[in-house]
Amino acid sequence: MIRHLFTSPGHNFYGHHGQEPGSHPIQEHGEIELVAGKGIVGDRFFGWKEDYKGQITFIDMAVIDRIREHAGNPDLPATAFRRNVVTSDIDLNALIGERFLLNGIPLEGTEECRPCYWMDEACGKPGTEELMQGHGGLRCRILESGRLRPGAATLETPVC
Repeated sequence: MIRHLFTSPGHNFYGHHGQEPGSHPIQEHGEIELVAGKGIVGDRFFGWKEDYKGQITFIDMAVIDRIREHAGNPDLPATAFRRNVVTSDIDLNALIGERFLLNGIPLEGTEECRPCYWMDEACGKPGTEELMQGHGGLRCRILESGRLRPGAATLETPVC
């Protein structure tokens, strides 16, 4: 299931080491446009660099719920994680190194979205980064253009 779709026009944490985080908002969408080899239209990583491994990012709702419990904050927004797509019932780690179709759109899982020290600040609780190790989400390349919408998700793997 695709639960939420997000983009942000700028970086709040990436590239801010030793500085204050940025203040770029996260916008939720009813549909996002994926462009092969470029990313998501309107997102901070769109066209960022050639063959970029994180053209679209995913996180599991179960991880968000676990962090909400850890932080003692049931209202912690899913936007705090700054991932593009929030899913449920999809084993994201199993897609690392795989080509797959999500709702008919070919993607390539490139690596885990490794959490960093900013997660402690973003979620308001020390230990968040550590708790997320191995569960930070999935970074992907977009192999063919298409559109994603919240709702039911069909996953086909592997795709050659």
